[in-house]
Amino acid sequence: MSRHVVAVAVTEGAPSFELAIPCEVFGLDRSDIVAPWYELRMCAAEPGPVRSTSGLTVDAPYGMDALVEADTVIVAACARPVQIAPPQPLVDAVRKAHEMGRRIVSLCSGAYVLAHAGLLTGRPATTHWMNSGDFAHRFPDVGFTPSALYTEDGNILTSAGSGAAIDLCLHLVRRDHGSAVANEVARRMVVPPHREGGQTQYVTPLVRPEEDDGLEPVLRWARENLHEALTVPQLARVARLSERTFARRFRDTLGTTPLQWLLQQRVRLAQELLETTDEPVELIAGRTGFGTAANLRHHFRRITTVSPQTYRHVFRHRAGRQLAGQASPLP
Repeated sequence: MSRHVVAVAVTEGAPSFELAIPCEVFGLDRSDIVAPWYELRMCAAEPGPVRSTSGLTVDAPYGMDALVEADTVIVAACARPVQIAPPQPLVDAVRKAHEMGRRIVSLCSGAYVLAHAGLLTGRPATTHWMNSGDFAHRFPDVGFTPSALYTEDGNILTSAGSGAAIDLCLHLVRRDHGSAVANEVARRMVVPPHREGGQTQYVTPLVRPEEDDGLEPVLRWARENLHEALTVPQLARVARLSERTFARRFRDTLGTTPLQWLLQQRVRLAQELLETTDEPVELIAGRTGFGTAANLRHHFRRITTVSPQTYRHVFRHRAGRQLAGQASPLP
């Protein structure tokens, strides 16, 4: 039985972590688990030495011909110049590999290359949440799924950022060799074989320059009174604007409605309290303005894709961080 060949496309300035993930999963000899194991080939997108974003020189002895011949083609995360204008030989090779029925995979921002090659048109796809707006704008014909850790549509798979690349690579092992083998690889890597939820739970809500349109005072007041049953007319009065003008200015400045912003702020506060306190969900529901635990659970899961209990379990190591009006960046 021949070995399944995994080819990784290496581009100039690629993030080292995302390059290391397929090397760890597919490049190490794990024939003691199942044989034959994979054969990993590092393929340079362009001639010459290739350096990662941290300055490491990557040994990529193979070229685009080897990429096309592989059973699985992985386009790792790439630097911004490559996202905008990937090397044409790489785009052509990925497209040809797809035409030949190869399995095509992108890790993190590698999805840009697949999109440039036309492989994601009409398909679900994802990338790192920080690239969500840009990716959706550049490729409006892609079924962009910003909350997913990874997507799968036939033989085309994409992953979100960094840690999600591990999730997807383990998923490939699971598809090829079954759950027991994938679980053993995960155990050796000391990572969970499967993570609940999507990347939404890690997203830091976007902070915009509200002060430019005079909304900062009312937003600050709303954050200090999230436990109250706040309404749009009430917010408009605090802002000293008509309700219609307030709603229009709010959307123009923040890109969302006042009620949706309030919901996001309440979930954000709930995240902080779950991380830093032992308060029961019922009490947190009252402090965040959700009223009941059932209401909190409903909105929390809808926005973060996980339950409050799961979130607390995963992020409990953050205990000790002071809430006191500070923004708590999520990874």
